[in-house]
Amino acid sequence: MTTVLTELVQMSQTLGEPARDYVILGEGNTSARVDEKTFCVKASGTSLHGISEKGFVQINFEPVLALFEQDGLSDTAVKDALNAARVDQSIPFHPSVETTFHAMALTIGEANFIGHTHPTAVNSILCSQQAEAAIAGRLFPDEIVVCGPGPAFVPYTDPGLPLAKAIKESIERYQDENGRSPKVILMKNHGLIALGKTADEVLRITAMYVKTARIILGTYALGGPNFLTKADVARIDSRPDEHYRRKMLEKS
Repeated sequence: MTTVLTELVQMSQTLGEPARDYVILGEGNTSARVDEKTFCVKASGTSLHGISEKGFVQINFEPVLALFEQDGLSDTAVKDALNAARVDQSIPFHPSVETTFHAMALTIGEANFIGHTHPTAVNSILCSQQAEAAIAGRLFPDEIVVCGPGPAFVPYTDPGLPLAKAIKESIERYQDENGRSPKVILMKNHGLIALGKTADEVLRITAMYVKTARIILGTYALGGPNFLTKADVARIDSRPDEHYRRKMLEKS
């Protein structure tokens, strides 16, 4: 628990650094799997910048995942269920409203750490009228090496349980189409989710996709994106030397 929480705190503080322009104020949330039964998630109202171990709440998976089987729950009912799922009922903090999608992505999404941010460069695209067209293809090899063959995409959905259900559908659709879970989930008019096996992987994915967003935006000054072909993307994704580079990045 201590090691996981320490890594989660360090990852969260890095994502929250003002110079990175990923989040401001209380934006964004992060989580990490502690064991088969529990996970830690950012407490509601806390800021990633300068967050400490006290800024996280340990939650039981089972009662949160059970919410996905229920329809028509009010905001109050969901909030009460999330508070009831806290491992330590004596703590004064409430889990983030997005706790439901963290619980789900840490299970069916095959992630151990999750970072959800609102980078200005990424949201400049996701809040535009051309969002889906702008992210429809891949632009350069390192985008594929670090972020996978493409992101999962979620239309704008009301935050909380409705959004968590939409993200679940997006992950499952991506898995059916690609035979693996996404590393990047993009939510229209909302932000970015990075799914990683480690805290460092979440940081790499986030940084690389922010760079990707900046490049996408830059291409529109010269006619728009020149996407790689599907064959080129598949080739980069499957090259032995690129698999080796991924392994080396995991050790760095």
